[in-house]
Amino acid sequence: MMQGRYGTLVVAGASSGIGGEVARDLEPRCKRLLGVGRRDALAGESVRADVTTREGIDQIVSALRGEALDALLYMAGTWETDAFTGNYAFEDCSDEDLARVMAVNLIAPIRLTQALLPALRRADNPKVIFMGALSGLDNFPAREVANSASKFGLRGVVHALREELRPDRIGVTVINPGYVGTPHVLEELQREGTSPDEAIPMEDLLLILETVLAVSRRTCIKEIQLPAMAGRGA
Repeated sequence: MMQGRYGTLVVAGASSGIGGEVARDLEPRCKRLLGVGRRDALAGESVRADVTTREGIDQIVSALRGEALDALLYMAGTWETDAFTGNYAFEDCSDEDLARVMAVNLIAPIRLTQALLPALRRADNPKVIFMGALSGLDNFPAREVANSASKFGLRGVVHALREELRPDRIGVTVINPGYVGTPHVLEELQREGTSPDEAIPMEDLLLILETVLAVSRRTCIKEIQLPAMAGRGA
């Protein structure tokens, strides 16, 4: 693992899953890390906020206290009820389910990035990193309609933002993994009798994130696909 040193970071989704592990890894090497979630963050300064609301986004901006923001890492994500299981059926998804997935995975990162642009512009080497998914790629055999649509949309957001923010030289990157070996995912794979080799190690994802954070403003990392060697999409 690289030993980068960072200024102020915002990690959205820091109360669990990938975001929680990212916050734990980066927090010891940050001047400040704001961990955003509906529950307390697993590391850093907790900002309990609902990113799908204007009030929640305003809370995050306020918590920065006018500081320069070195990076926004949007690690939050959700999916439909029974997604990635044999019980999933698109026709059974409720309106609330579909709207929630699109709000968290697509609308919130757009609005949060917009709100944090002034703080990003004040940083020396600003980055925006979104957590996508292999299900957002062409021809990936995913059945989860809202989740796949949101991840496809997120890729479009990233490519458009890169052009919009090119004069500011703010790096915008989307990382598209398959299963990531968080404790929860590894437990689920074991419960289903699936090999843990179908998930990429969390350490590998952390290494990729640190690489994106470390490159200079002269380099543009657009998209990174991260399938497990033994998983779908490899």
